[in-house]
Amino acid sequence: MRSVANKFLLALFLSGSVLQANSQTMDEMWDSRSSDQEHPNIGWFKDAKFGMFIHWGLYSKLAGEWKGKRYYGSGEWIMNQARIPIAEYSKEAATFNPTNFDAEKWAQLAEDAGIKYMVITAKHHEGFSMYDSKVTDFDIVEATPYKKDPMKALAESTRKRGIQFGFYYSQFQDWYEPNGGKNTWDFDESKKDYQQYYNNKAIPQLKELMTNYGPLGIVWFDTPGGLTKEQTNDFIKGLRKLQPNSLFSSRVGHGLGDYRDYGDSEIPATPIKGAWESIYTHNDSWGYINHDMNFKTPREIVHLLAQVASKGGNLMLNVGPDGTGKIPEYSEKFLRETGKWLARNGESIYGSTYGLVPAQPWGVSTSKPGKQYLHVLNRPLDGKLVIPGFNANVKSVAILGGPASVPFKKRGDVLEITLPAGEAANLATVCVVNYAGKLADLDLNAPVSVSNQFEFNSVEAIFGRPQGNTRVRSLTYSHYYGDWKHTTCVTGMQDSSDAITFQLNVLNPGDYQIIAEYSCPEESAKLEGSLHIQNQQYLFRTLRTSEFVKSAPLMFIKHTLATTTFSTPGVYPVVLRPVGSGKELFKLKSLILKPVR
Repeated sequence: MRSVANKFLLALFLSGSVLQANSQTMDEMWDSRSSDQEHPNIGWFKDAKFGMFIHWGLYSKLAGEWKGKRYYGSGEWIMNQARIPIAEYSKEAATFNPTNFDAEKWAQLAEDAGIKYMVITAKHHEGFSMYDSKVTDFDIVEATPYKKDPMKALAESTRKRGIQFGFYYSQFQDWYEPNGGKNTWDFDESKKDYQQYYNNKAIPQLKELMTNYGPLGIVWFDTPGGLTKEQTNDFIKGLRKLQPNSLFSSRVGHGLGDYRDYGDSEIPATPIKGAWESIYTHNDSWGYINHDMNFKTPREIVHLLAQVASKGGNLMLNVGPDGTGKIPEYSEKFLRETGKWLARNGESIYGSTYGLVPAQPWGVSTSKPGKQYLHVLNRPLDGKLVIPGFNANVKSVAILGGPASVPFKKRGDVLEITLPAGEAANLATVCVVNYAGKLADLDLNAPVSVSNQFEFNSVEAIFGRPQGNTRVRSLTYSHYYGDWKHTTCVTGMQDSSDAITFQLNVLNPGDYQIIAEYSCPEESAKLEGSLHIQNQQYLFRTLRTSEFVKSAPLMFIKHTLATTTFSTPGVYPVVLRPVGSGKELFKLKSLILKPVR
């Protein structure tokens, strides 16, 4: 994810990086991974918001199984996971014949889904080329009975539908080549000549892709390595001459990309200015696995798209066609349902920027000049949408694709909208608020709204104000290979001088349970902590969620710490800190305020 604007809304959000969101303003952050020059053709990318990623290769034929053993995680990594020798893996090409591939159907699915750009794997880490390459015989034309170039047909089919087309290319990892990166089971890593690999395969193939397939919107690089920053810069300059209008992804390395790609399945904790992209796959694997049926529902896709757009970025959602060239049934079905929602609500996504209304219990917002789009992801029980801090003159409120006018009232800076009853069944209702004047930019230190009109109210770690050694960090972990998770947590609380404070804007008085969602390894279990609210101290003891193993995935528990009564609406600080000293109390993901009904 490369942002190309000179300044950013927040911090870097790298794995394990410290987020200093609450001590800096929106325009004080600089992303060291980004190019300092905005690409002149970046405008279409910023407006697109929704892309389709396609992982398709020889691994798709194996479908997650090798010699009777099933593999889970990322299907495109099966050669690596199973340590399959090249001599055996290459034989699979002899029976790879994707006769169900239909470029027109793929492109039509993308159009039906509301997709604005498509990126497909021309060569993944396995080293097999999914196009007609003159650099190697290990490609779909020379090595398989298919004997056709599917990339040529797909490039043409997408462009005639106005969809930007691009290639994924693994520039460093190539498990088929003696000098390519990361194959340690066939080759001695210490004897590899990466420069020879770049000169003899990677660069010539990239030149083929950038010469023979028309204008490309994107060249999507992955896993950089083997080059210095100066060499990477020369590498890029040479390729730019072939496609000056093409954007290069941030994974080209050394901060030289045109936009920022976050880690797999990662969204930044708060809005980010500039051009960036969040990549997710539709089920659990990127490449096809026939036993992976965990497909995101249309509702989940729409909510994910809204969350990403509300923070100013693009969502590129991956599908993994099988070895015959067929896209999974549920990917087709659920993407088309997403497209129906976009046909009605696309105005709130395409061409939008991050929302000026902070995330609320009901959902998120996106922006256009004079308009705030309120994405209702959780409908309030009473149908009343409350928007605090709306300090502009509201001219009208409407539902996209629904009533052209809905009732609203304003009390000071609090806007209240009455939602139509018929909207409850939608994947996500979008209210458009038309206003005059200047709406204040996001205030990341503003109190987080809490209401009894929702089953629960989640107060994320990013909105806490750290004290002492406390830090708010983005943590990366996985339960199995390829199942990447990224979670922002409060960390580093080791003694009573360390604390985290959350400001709650309680909209409705009443009784609430206060629940901590945290991860706690065995060595931190049974430590004592305290929660302070309304001049009351509530003591608790931490509960173990996992054994103390350095590489163990984070497991989270929801632990009720207190029950309290808010007698009047207002702002209430909540402070968490250790009672003793020594070990870290826990890794806190969120506080949850649950109304007692």
